[in-house]
Amino acid sequence: MLGFQLFREAEGLGALNLYSKTPRPFDQESEDIGRGVAAYASLALANAQKQGQLYEAKASRDLIGQDKGIHLERDKISGHGAFLLLTKVSSKSNTKLREVAEGFVGTGVRPSTITD
Repeated sequence: MLGFQLFREAEGLGALNLYSKTPRPFDQESEDIGRGVAAYASLALANAQKQGQLYEAKASRDLIGQDKGIHLERDKISGHGAFLLLTKVSSKSNTKLREVAEGFVGTGVRPSTITD
């Protein structure tokens, strides 16, 4: 077996493991090639993670904006006030901001925690 840690800066991403059915099949050239492949795999994985995080951030931003828009229209409050209302519900219910917004946008019903 020949194993390489996949990393991005100080953060570990996983490992690239190569196996063989025969004993001692890997030599120095195998290690050198493996290091190169592991470096490229690390970059690819890091970029895929970053892309996923950007997608999630955009989806969260859109939901939070929709939540604020509903409150702006219904309650005739400012955008800042709508955001404060959202953060209050998130804090009191110990729920992520995105999840609170998703619930409100999906149902149109405010959680009971905002009246407490």
